[in-house]
Amino acid sequence: MHHPWAFAFGILGNVISFMVYLAPVSTFYRICKSRSTEGFQAVPYVVALFSAMLMIYYALIKTNSYLLITINGTGCFIETIYIALFLIFAPRKAKISAFKLLVLLNVASFGIIVGLTLLLLRGSTRVTVIGWVNVGFSVCVFAAPLSIMRLVIRTKSVEFMPFFLSFFLTVSAVVWFIYGFLIRDLYVAAPNILGFLFGVAQMVLYLIYRRRRGKDPEKAMPSAMAGSEVHPVEISIEVNVVGATGAAQVDGRSIAAVRGYVHVGPTSHDESLPSSFSSNS
Repeated sequence: MHHPWAFAFGILGNVISFMVYLAPVSTFYRICKSRSTEGFQAVPYVVALFSAMLMIYYALIKTNSYLLITINGTGCFIETIYIALFLIFAPRKAKISAFKLLVLLNVASFGIIVGLTLLLLRGSTRVTVIGWVNVGFSVCVFAAPLSIMRLVIRTKSVEFMPFFLSFFLTVSAVVWFIYGFLIRDLYVAAPNILGFLFGVAQMVLYLIYRRRRGKDPEKAMPSAMAGSEVHPVEISIEVNVVGATGAAQVDGRSIAAVRGYVHVGPTSHDESLPSSFSSNS
């Protein structure tokens, strides 16, 4: 029987992660209005979709994890819309690249994971393996913001790291950690420890550099990257992080690298998020 507070924290996590998933709405409004992806990348959204799919599979195998299914199911729906819009308005080369990544990650890789675990594993062993796969992927998503933190330090500017995005991703990580702890689920709780630490680090950087004028980011970047457009992503990849339990995903600009906003819990995007983010649920 779950702790009586587990349901409350699960609902709170769903609400916060849903908001993170919606962060890139302004970005896609801009894309639809201009009928151009303007240098944004599809990687954060494809990664966020994969993260949500993995968490849904884990929740179904584990059973009785309805709150993980609801938020990650919602995340899959939202991310699918983002990806569809990207494929509609992206130039041909970017469209082909995004489609290849989608097939490789969300069809082939996910299919292999599901197929092998269903055929070769049984019972608690299957749950354990899927759980660790989620943990590994979520850690990668949560670590993605390191690139944008490095950019902030180099340029001494927080333009590419909005405070409130970092704040809500941190809160999301805390809520999903507590939820995972209360239901005694290591695979939900553990990745959000890292999500919390990175979130706090981002907010500290913001407080340090918020009043500094900063350098021109193009001058601060290596010459090979000069001219690239940098724009923050929910994750958790944007990383907008959103893993399946605390979500993060990231907005996709050309130099930002993927969790946002994933969760081992949910994650999201924002036109001001770096493509290095995302959140998991």
